[in-house]
Amino acid sequence: MIKQIVKLKVNGEFHEVAVEPRMTLRDVLRESLGLTGTKNGCSLGNCGSCTVLLDGKPVVSCLLLAIEAQGKEILTIEGLSENGQLHPVQQAFIDHSALQCGFCTPGMVLSAKALLDNNPNPTEDEIKEAISGNLCRCTGYVDIVETISDVSKELKED
Repeated sequence: MIKQIVKLKVNGEFHEVAVEPRMTLRDVLRESLGLTGTKNGCSLGNCGSCTVLLDGKPVVSCLLLAIEAQGKEILTIEGLSENGQLHPVQQAFIDHSALQCGFCTPGMVLSAKALLDNNPNPTEDEIKEAISGNLCRCTGYVDIVETISDVSKELKED
């Protein structure tokens, strides 16, 4: 299959990557750019482990062709930390033990960030709705929901 060059802005940096037209954003992030925080789960868009932010909105990257992401801001879990400091949502997940195996964590964190960017004071139902596309088989969600609620309060205090 003939490859074409796509220009992607990932975590604030521009990349030109030769891809087959059918290649998903998830596969380009993982295989071409080495950003393995974007997990390979179900490949059907059901589990959320491949969630990234596209122009600030959570999307499952296993269902998005890389060529469709051109001209958009892509943020992966690797792009959240700045100058060696974890993003407050990342730190909160650690501090509140809201993770176990870690497979769903990148998608959960990015979904939480997108929620808090748009709604700094979410209700419990809004938090549940925001993470509803992310399956977790370990935690039962209670710690995750409480963590997002707590970090929203912490961010307001800053």
